[in-house]
Amino acid sequence: MTVHIPFDNSYARLPEGFFALQKPTPVAQPQLVVLNEVLARELGLDPEELRSRDGVDVLAGNLVPDGAEPLAQAYAGHQFAGWVPRLGDGRAVLLGEVIDATGQRRDIQLKGAGRTAFSRGGDGRAWLGPVLREFIVSEAMQALGIPTTRALAAVTTGQEILRETVRPGAVLTRVAASHIRVGTFQYFAARQDIGALQALTQHVIARHYPDARSPLDLLNAVIARQARLIAKWMGVGFIHGVMNTDNMAISGETIDYGPCAFMDGYDPGTVYSSIDRFGRYAYDQQPRIAVWNLAQFATCLIPLMGEKDAAIAAATEAVHGFPDVYAKEWQDVFGKKLGFARAMNGDKELIQEFLDEMARSGADFTITFRNLSNDVTPDGMEDWAARWRRRRDEERSCGATDISAANPAFIPRNHLIEQAIAAATAGDFAPFHRLNSVLARPFEEQSEFSDLQSPPQPHEVVERTFCGT
Repeated sequence: MTVHIPFDNSYARLPEGFFALQKPTPVAQPQLVVLNEVLARELGLDPEELRSRDGVDVLAGNLVPDGAEPLAQAYAGHQFAGWVPRLGDGRAVLLGEVIDATGQRRDIQLKGAGRTAFSRGGDGRAWLGPVLREFIVSEAMQALGIPTTRALAAVTTGQEILRETVRPGAVLTRVAASHIRVGTFQYFAARQDIGALQALTQHVIARHYPDARSPLDLLNAVIARQARLIAKWMGVGFIHGVMNTDNMAISGETIDYGPCAFMDGYDPGTVYSSIDRFGRYAYDQQPRIAVWNLAQFATCLIPLMGEKDAAIAAATEAVHGFPDVYAKEWQDVFGKKLGFARAMNGDKELIQEFLDEMARSGADFTITFRNLSNDVTPDGMEDWAARWRRRRDEERSCGATDISAANPAFIPRNHLIEQAIAAATAGDFAPFHRLNSVLARPFEEQSEFSDLQSPPQPHEVVERTFCGT
């Protein structure tokens, strides 16, 4: 069966220095683990074709479909504030782009597709655990209403790869609005390649921000999207874990789910990532790091913004405006979590007092907010609850708001992900499929799956997460 993918590859039409042409490296015995049929249809793809032998070969990298122009993208980045001038896709291959059912351009990329020109000593492969983690978390984020890359499929390769020990290999098919990062701009800015920066800026504006009329407009638009994104992360207790500039997508999507995690007990200083030894990317540091990353992006755009001193002043003002933009987004997100459809004086203080009490008690972030749907507040917060109910009464006079629509009952908890990975590694994918099924409807009460709603028992607590590279 022939696999038809209607490619229209704009990135491949950029100058050659933006990428290295790179076919995926074939694998031994690809087997389909999961196919996201809903997403496939959104992309104009036939799920039946993708489930065929040829389709699985495409998803594994064994067959390059007609119209694909496989390539590895070039980018640089600050990793934990350390500058790396050349990173790029070291184990991912962009097959091409399609126009989806809504008219949006989407990348189709294979992660774990073998070595590329940008590989730095690794094998270019991925093992099953990180592939399943990214599938679970990215699709959960989509269901939670948070901008994110998507997971179209996961396949096993029939090959073992060496990490800490021998692991089963896998390939993830990732879909994104694009894979252009802050680090993509940094790659050309560091080389003082003004022509490439101009081409990249024009490409990004046309693709993501068509209302932007200048590099400064682009900067402000990216700042606004990142403020909204980080506020949404904070609202579900999500910790990215590795907010390097090469992991900040210009589109405003969450990208690169490595050591990411969702908090159980609320602690603003929570860190899970095993490589974040000093807490640079802790939960409460994420807005600050977004500013740092955006400052690097702004620096890249300054050469395109006219007279230098004026450009620096305009870019600085834009970046310094992030906290105010973010504060409004944060109050909107957490206001909705308390049932407020509109902002009123005193809301910020009411929200912060609730969070402070949660931090003192170590209350479960997700369950505590969800309990508000049933008018249940934690012990010892009676005074706060009385003021909250009065505020809610004011809100109801303008029309009822549904708190449960802003507070999920289910999130991809760390221990559940690890259990699903352990079972899959042993050949049992049932826990993985069950978890994905529940997370597709995170705001619904699903009493038959209450075991997937509960926080971990002491022996189940996951204290560290890993990149999986």
